[in-house]
Amino acid sequence: MDLAILGAGAVGRAVAALAGEYGHRVTALADSSSASIDRNGLDVDAALARKRNSGAVGEDVPESVLEAEYDTLVEATPTTLGDAEPGYSHVVDALERDRHVVLANKGPVAERYDDVMAAAADSEGDVRFEATVGGAIPAIATLEGLGPEHVSAARGVLNGTANFILTRMATEGLAYEHVLAEAQDLGVAEADPSFDVDGTDAALKGVILANVLHDGGFTLADARIEGIEDFPVNALDVAAEDGNTIRLIGEVASGRVRVGPRLVPDNDALAVSGTMNIVQYDTEHAGRMNISGRGAGGEETASAVLADVDRLGC
Repeated sequence: MDLAILGAGAVGRAVAALAGEYGHRVTALADSSSASIDRNGLDVDAALARKRNSGAVGEDVPESVLEAEYDTLVEATPTTLGDAEPGYSHVVDALERDRHVVLANKGPVAERYDDVMAAAADSEGDVRFEATVGGAIPAIATLEGLGPEHVSAARGVLNGTANFILTRMATEGLAYEHVLAEAQDLGVAEADPSFDVDGTDAALKGVILANVLHDGGFTLADARIEGIEDFPVNALDVAAEDGNTIRLIGEVASGRVRVGPRLVPDNDALAVSGTMNIVQYDTEHAGRMNISGRGAGGEETASAVLADVDRLGC
């Protein structure tokens, strides 16, 4: 397939670099201020080198990507809340042109899922969004395969930054502020880690799972959210005395989305460590199912994007 990629952050760059290995061609690539377009296929290495050296991928304007020749739009711009713009408009524009859309941007399917699905219903194109939940973990594909009507609940560790912080606090007895600074130095946490540590990122992923489970109807406003800011080390010490640890758990159950620190037995599947993520489903016929893996990272998330592109080509 021919791909147009909006967003040249870690995920967008990785999709562009790996597309050829998956048998696809990049015809357009845009960052926040520029674009590079070639209907015969971009020289991706040259575009990415230009980005590294000058901060711009090309000389065209980003909006021109939507008018390029492509089969699938990869929407990898930053997640925004509320109206989910500009990502939402990018999705609708592509669908109105009867093109497919693959999302790494969580905003459109967390905040405007019903609108996105309505636009897809009127289009020859389709929308997929595996990369919005759990990075490389096939959380959405697994849920679709099980059949949402046969899954009663979903839960998991859905944010690698928060999990890294809680893991380090528990194993080393370090204070939150110290571990957060360490995570930022290692590139595990952003300079502004608010979305990760206040539970918003995990909640967005929980809302997306709720929308798939219940065929829409959920936004971030429906989620009850508690984060880990200023989480006390002694709470982890007390938990450890009884063979437990604490993880930031997102859960979709009984029509509700909740995110917050939860006690988890040390030997429980949900007690993943470091930046690992896990998604757990309670199923009608297969019992409890766990899938875990790397929940973030450019190449990891790009693998989920490109898996979706492959599904569209089936």
